Amino acid sequence: MISDKSTVLGWTGGIKAYGGNVWELPPLVVHQDHRRKGIGRALVADLEALIRERGGLALWLSTDDEDRMTSLGGKGLFQDTLKHLAEIRNLRNHPYEFYQKVGFTIVGVVPGSRPGQARHPDGQADKQTRQEPSARL
Repeated sequence: MISDKSTVLGWTGGIKAYGGNVWELPPLVVHQDHRRKGIGRALVADLEALIRERGGLALWLSTDDEDRMTSLGGKGLFQDTLKHLAEIRNLRNHPYEFYQKVGFTIVGVVPGSRPGQARHPDGQADKQTRQEPSARL
């Protein structure tokens, strides 16, 4: 969490998975009056450092498009999923571009992530937090 004396400016956390090798970044929140000031970037960097200290190899996240903020929203993505993903466009300030700027790579999309909402996809992104030790022969 990052705060000034009276206002929480931003917060996030991490959820350990796969025996601590991979961590999930749950929602990252930055107060709307304090966005684009490096707070989100600092929160991600701090979380990555904590994950590295705990031996984690990767950090992943899921970000939905319920409001058709990207070119994926509102489309039936079960056909030509990878083509749509390769051609993704940001239509209305969706946060996926922020995550790309801090080193995440879009690795997939869940086309029908909620019952009755097949046209509200969840994008998946992943980031390596440290090099995996080399296997010894």
